[in-house]
Amino acid sequence: MQSSLGSFRDRVSRLGWEAASDRPMAWRAPWRHLDPMLVLATLGLTILGCAAVYSSTFAELRGQGLPGDHLLRRQLFSLAAGLVGLVLATLFDYRRLQAWAAALLGVTALLLILVLTPLGSAANGSQSWFAVGSAQLQPSEWAKVAVVIALAAILAAGPPRPGLRQLGLALGAVALVGAEILLQPDFGTFIVFAAILFGALLLGGVPARWLLVLVLCGGVGVVGMFKLDVLKDYQKQRLTAFINPDADVGGRGFSWNYRQSLIAVGSGGLTGKGYLRGPQTNLNYVPEQHTDFIFTVIAEELGFAGAGLLLALYAVLLWRGLRIAALARDRFGTLLAGGVVSMLGFQAFVNVGMTLGIMPITGIPLPFVSYGGSSMIASFVAVGVVLNVHMRRFL
Repeated sequence: MQSSLGSFRDRVSRLGWEAASDRPMAWRAPWRHLDPMLVLATLGLTILGCAAVYSSTFAELRGQGLPGDHLLRRQLFSLAAGLVGLVLATLFDYRRLQAWAAALLGVTALLLILVLTPLGSAANGSQSWFAVGSAQLQPSEWAKVAVVIALAAILAAGPPRPGLRQLGLALGAVALVGAEILLQPDFGTFIVFAAILFGALLLGGVPARWLLVLVLCGGVGVVGMFKLDVLKDYQKQRLTAFINPDADVGGRGFSWNYRQSLIAVGSGGLTGKGYLRGPQTNLNYVPEQHTDFIFTVIAEELGFAGAGLLLALYAVLLWRGLRIAALARDRFGTLLAGGVVSMLGFQAFVNVGMTLGIMPITGIPLPFVSYGGSSMIASFVAVGVVLNVHMRRFL
């Protein structure tokens, strides 16, 4: 029965391809198959993010004698660079990435090594950036896209049901980059790579029992990192503060951060306090509000309506990404689009959950919304790759 169904699908696919091939070449032009909903959802998230970045920083910047739109202008520059990256990512046939996957992964691994040398700079306890003038470049953000491409290439090159060889290569690719990330140390980014790996293996057809074994091994590994003091004390506190948010009541530790975040989100009500009028935001009660906790700005000032709009835009982005993965011309395209969806969806879920007190504080940015040039550009390039897959599904 399954064989008959498979042959039927093959015949339908061939007929569809032949029909598409007989149509005018203009109809088959890649730009005619751009997904406008995916582009609009991405731009909508970015607009909300820029508004939140300005609201959360203008008062403090003016207090320091700086222009209130200083960080907003830098974010807009990152947006422009991201749009250029998106366009560039759509100009070539995405299937060429399969041949370049190993080189991209190698360059990424080299950058992650160099950032650990004196060439890199440290901030907030992690050595994760290159300082270039007043800008900071974070190679771990670009590494996410490189790993998505590498995993798609590895799994697409094997049989429909990956064997131990493909599984071993996939684990090796993530382990190479993940080990360098942990040396920074940046546990939040490390778990994003774990989510990308899980999503790629799931879409790649890896047997469920293997996935279960990997999840169990991952759980044992996390417990081991706590027991063997691989993580620093402040990292342990960040990861465990949500379990006991009433701890450190009189201090300004991570439990205090959780409480202030919940106050900001809860005080927004249905329509919010009004743009630029959020007390928690303007008085800097919530830490890192333009980066890690930027969702609290939107929830406080725009209320449930604004927060709901933000989540709806993410839902559209992920829906279109999954749709593109299902319609992809080949297995490599499916794995590329699915990997990007895993990356962006996991980051959004963890970041929003962190502000609501249901996820640990990991420092994972909210894609397209949090302040940060490297994250913005890498996310736009990732969406550009997904658009590329959709634009060439008939070619």
